[in-house]
Amino acid sequence: MNILDKITLDKRKEVALRKQLIPVSQLEQSVLFNRPTVSLANNLKNSTSGIIAEHKRRSPSKAVINNNLNVQDVASGYESAGVCGMSVLTDGKYFGGALDDLLTARASCNLPLLRKEFIIDEYQILEAKAYGADVILLIAGILSRNEIKQFSQFAKSLNLDVLLEVHDEQELHKALMPSLDMLGVNNRNLKTFNVSLETSKQLSQLIPNDFVKVSESGISSTSAIKELQPYGYKGFLIGENFMKTDNPGASATAFINTLNA
Repeated sequence: MNILDKITLDKRKEVALRKQLIPVSQLEQSVLFNRPTVSLANNLKNSTSGIIAEHKRRSPSKAVINNNLNVQDVASGYESAGVCGMSVLTDGKYFGGALDDLLTARASCNLPLLRKEFIIDEYQILEAKAYGADVILLIAGILSRNEIKQFSQFAKSLNLDVLLEVHDEQELHKALMPSLDMLGVNNRNLKTFNVSLETSKQLSQLIPNDFVKVSESGISSTSAIKELQPYGYKGFLIGENFMKTDNPGASATAFINTLNA
């Protein structure tokens, strides 16, 4: 059983419990539920940097990255840096995140927020909307084609952008459909944790231009972005690189300044 299978198994139990605790009607009554969303896809299309900066305390591959920062400072720092959007990890067991992190980030900035989560149920999409997200992540590796279709269409009905993450050609072919806004290529092999930008390069030509292309994982230098831009990538998800510093906002500012110099 690889780490993705393990996380998914735990997630099914967790979501079943959450559904018992908080009914759908309560999520729909949230003060943020009818908030107009901001499109990350549009931001990326019109950006020179394309940075999606992440709030991430730890990960299965790296253990603790940074437990000392508060979400408010990170979110406002990223906004000042001029990033296109912010990714907020809400998985508790493996990444040390929480839905409350999303709420805090929403109160602290006007950036499009991506709920970074292992979505296996429509209920989590309602949660994302109720807690102030603008974008959801769907992971092709843990979903069937029908689930991807069902979840992405449901997200669109709530005016949420959809970023679909793939790891290989097989997942990409399974997943292409009009209800997606962005296609993310994860350069990290979740079975081995090896990272290679070649994954993004190889898959780029198979992604139709109707989708905004996003490269994820292993992007720690401006040169990596310059290497990927000719392949049509408009978005670059950066997590650990900023989070492992004492001031992710300042780190993102310096990074973007270097990139645009």
